[in-house]
Amino acid sequence: MTKTIAFSLVVAASLGLAACSKEETTNVVNDTDMMANDVVNTADEAMNDAGNALDNAANSVTNAANAM
Repeated sequence: MTKTIAFSLVVAASLGLAACSKEETTNVVNDTDMMANDVVNTADEAMNDAGNALDNAANSVTNAANAM
């Protein structure tokens, strides 16, 4: 899904700048691609953080059970 979103952003940027010079278009497409990658990386990091939080919670429950 994230690749679809990133691809859509690149296509939209390319179509919107058809009247611009090739260099300007290339720069905007590259910037859009980098922004899409930032979004994907941020989402991945958030999922990793959530997974780590769940692991920590499970470890706390296990430790509490073992302490009894």
